[in-house]
Amino acid sequence: MKEVGQFLLKTLFYALIFLILIYLYVFLGRGQGGFIYNEF
Repeated sequence: MKEVGQFLLKTLFYALIFLILIYLYVFLGRGQGGFIYNEF
């Protein structure tokens, strides 16, 4: 049961980081107004 708890915590932790990265990517993408495209 202890290993299952650690597995769930690790999964939630990575899921949270993943969501934060997506949120930042979308937020910065909309805020800059095509900043990535202007680089090339």
